[in-house]
Amino acid sequence: MHTIEQLTLLLEQRIKETGLPKEPTNLYAPIEYTLESGGKRIRPLMVVVASEMYSDNIDSAIYAALAVEVFHNFTLLHDDIMDNAEVRRARATVHKKWSANIAILSGDATVIHSYNLIAKCCVENFYDVINTFNTLATLVCEGQQYDMDFESRDDVTIDEYINMISLKTSALVAGSLKLGAQVAGAPKEDCDALYEFGVNLGNAFQIQDDLLDTYGNAATFGKRIGGDITEGKKTFLLLTALDKCSPKQKIELQEILASATFSEQERIDKVTAIYNDLSIKSFTEKKIDEYFTKASDILAKLNIDSAKKEVMYKLADLLINRNK
Repeated sequence: MHTIEQLTLLLEQRIKETGLPKEPTNLYAPIEYTLESGGKRIRPLMVVVASEMYSDNIDSAIYAALAVEVFHNFTLLHDDIMDNAEVRRARATVHKKWSANIAILSGDATVIHSYNLIAKCCVENFYDVINTFNTLATLVCEGQQYDMDFESRDDVTIDEYINMISLKTSALVAGSLKLGAQVAGAPKEDCDALYEFGVNLGNAFQIQDDLLDTYGNAATFGKRIGGDITEGKKTFLLLTALDKCSPKQKIELQEILASATFSEQERIDKVTAIYNDLSIKSFTEKKIDEYFTKASDILAKLNIDSAKKEVMYKLADLLINRNK
């Protein structure tokens, strides 16, 4: 089996060789810009690591991994337009560097490119593979819509939030794992178990992302700290605070978020102070551990040699124990 480092280098090389045309420049240059900006490459790594748990031949897994990574970057490209985000991975977002119209069209071309890549998976169960890819793509869109719907609602519950991230974030993680197992010919029950492993791992990952947005380090996080607060996003931290706070604190928190008299930094400082009073950071860390433990238990129960799980355990640790 390959190490995470070896697979990362292999994927980086293959990403550079995905074969994008050069013209029209304003269509394809933004795609190259997005793909070369790096990121953790966690999702494509999960495809290949899951595949290596069942097969030494990772040729088809590489194409599935590239398809997942390209699709993931498509979602980020369009998400940044919806959020009007200026920075992604410490660089200007595509719609800021070029324009919103260019970013939309390049995003369309990106998702088409992802399907060109998944079509290169030469496996007998290709129907199952493409169905998993289609399902994860659909679920991500459903999750994004729920996230957008939440922006205009003041009654979002924690359970609704968990359902949303299970779609928007975790479905891609879980689908990546299932794809990797499928192209390797793993038993259906193992493919399904790895999907559930991925849902729990993805939930832990997203809640960790929420935590880092408020309590992370801007230099390593790659985005401005407190962005979720200034945008009034319904994160696990905010919904937990609204659930745990007193009626007086709830009114204060809602007024801070709704007021136009505070600067962005004042709003961040005031909301964070309420989070600190309610020990939201500690509560959030416990929830992350809870999902991570569920994921680890599922992986432990898989009926394969424990040595074949080691790289997956390391990858899961890398996903959770991060600062960006």
